[in-house]
Amino acid sequence: MLPRRQMLYAVGLPLLAAAGCTDAAPPRTDDAPPPAPEPTPTRPPVTAAPARLPRDIPGLGPRIRARVPAGARQALVVTGTSRRSSDSTAVFYERGPEGWRAGPDWPAHNALRGWTNHHTAGDLRTPTGVYGLTDAGGLDPDPGTKLPYDHGPAFTATGRGYEGEPLAGSFDYVVAINYNRKPGTTPLDWTRPLGDGRGGGIWVHVDHGGPTSGCVSLAKPHMRTLLRSLDPRKHPVAVMGPADWLAR
Repeated sequence: MLPRRQMLYAVGLPLLAAAGCTDAAPPRTDDAPPPAPEPTPTRPPVTAAPARLPRDIPGLGPRIRARVPAGARQALVVTGTSRRSSDSTAVFYERGPEGWRAGPDWPAHNALRGWTNHHTAGDLRTPTGVYGLTDAGGLDPDPGTKLPYDHGPAFTATGRGYEGEPLAGSFDYVVAINYNRKPGTTPLDWTRPLGDGRGGGIWVHVDHGGPTSGCVSLAKPHMRTLLRSLDPRKHPVAVMGPADWLAR
C-alpha cells in the first residue's frame, strides 16, 4: 500500500505546502507593468503670519502719546533707567501704514543727574519731553543726512567729562533737539525762546563714555545711522524721559 503522500500525487491532487492561507497576488496573465503606486497627497507649505506692528510706540502712556504730533513718522525714543540715572537706551522708530517699526536698541547716556521736567541752565539734567529733530551738524563731513547739516571747526570738543574721559570727538556728529531753540537754524545758534535761564544747546551727539551735561549721546556708528535715517519729510521727533515718566 502506498504512503498517504504518494497516494495524493498518484491521483493528481496538488500537495499543499502549508496549512494556512496567503495574500499572494493572482498570477499575471500578460506582460503589463505593475500598477504605479498612488501618489501621496502633499500639503501646501505653512507660512507664518507676518508680525503685527504696534499701532502706538511701546512704552508710551496715553499722556505722552498725545504729545507726539500726528504727522510724525519717525521717533527717537530715549528711555532712562531711572530719574537719577545717566544711563539710557535709544530706539529709532518709523511709522508706516501697518504701524510703528522699531530699529535695534542703542545704549545711550543722558545727563549726570538724570532727568527733569523743568530744565534750567546748569542743572546737569536732561529735559523730558517730545521735541522736533530738524537740524544737524558736526566736525566731520556730512555722512549723508537729509537734514540741513552745518559742518565746521566750531564743533571741536575739548576737555574731559565727569568721569575723567576725554571729550574730543563728541561733536563729530550732532543733531539739535528742539528744546528752547529756534528750529531751522544751525545747532550752534544760541537763540533761547524761553530765556537763557531755561538752558539750551541740548543735542544728540557722539558718546564719550560718560554722563553728559544735558544732552543724549550715542556711539559714533549709531550717530551715523541716525543721521542717515532722519528725514525732514517724516517730521522726526525725540521722545525722552525715564521709563516711568514715558509710561504716563
